[in-house]
Amino acid sequence: MTKPAHEPAILQGARRVRYLKLIALFKIAKGALLLLLGVSLLFLNARTRWMDALSNWIADEILLEHSRGVAFLLHKLQAVLAGGTLRATGLLALFYSAVLFTEGIGVYMQQRWAELLMIFATASLIPLEVRHVWHRPGLVGALILLANCFIVWFLYSVLKRDKANTHVAQSRELVETV
Repeated sequence: MTKPAHEPAILQGARRVRYLKLIALFKIAKGALLLLLGVSLLFLNARTRWMDALSNWIADEILLEHSRGVAFLLHKLQAVLAGGTLRATGLLALFYSAVLFTEGIGVYMQQRWAELLMIFATASLIPLEVRHVWHRPGLVGALILLANCFIVWFLYSVLKRDKANTHVAQSRELVETV
């Protein structure tokens, strides 16, 4: 197998490992944030007295008890809490945080299966991110989209390079055992 004409410096030796570990730490940090979000959403949904306390605070402190806007917002919040939307969102956040932790720890340990999992999981969300940036353009959304595109390209390049290196025929040596 022939060597590529030019291999980016980012894919060579220690730099490759450094970038893999940086990506893994990024995924672990995202997983930690989603874990906190999921637990807080489940905790918020489990509180039955929370709405009563919020209503009492609005009535006592803000003195907007008879305001149509506040009543509308309170009813909307109560509908979301009662409808199970927050519980479903919390469970989804916990599931995806488990996926991110699995990706991050596996890539940090330089496991090939984790790199494949990260490529598929990250690439599957890119169309949603493109749609989000298209409908609500912003700097943060564009940066997240670029970061995820870079992660997919980098991991694909690493896997393609590693696959090419494993197909090179290695000469086997006969070892004499006594």
